Amino acid sequence: VMLVELLLILGTWVSGPEVALHAASPAPALEAVSNTRALGHLIYTKYIYLFQTAGLILLVAMIGAIVLSHRKRGGVRRQVIRDQVNRRREDSVEVKKVTSRGGI
Repeated sequence: VMLVELLLILGTWVSGPEVALHAASPAPALEAVSNTRALGHLIYTKYIYLFQTAGLILLVAMIGAIVLSHRKRGGVRRQVIRDQVNRRREDSVEVKKVTSRGGI
């Protein structure tokens, strides 16, 4: 999917008729463009390949972290949600009669 997106971006960048107009146009006045718009324009035009590469690196790192955290390890107690949901009140709550000034 990422490769198709990159090919579409490259194809429109090369074949777009307005590319030459935008490349040759002067920069707008500082008051006319907000910081967010200028940053977005810069990232998605001049640095698109670096931006996509950084995204791919983060994706690979995220998948690696998920794979490492889901591996089977011995001696580790796991949470069994089925047992927690199906427990009975008698198994988890104990009522004790406490005498005054006697403690438990």
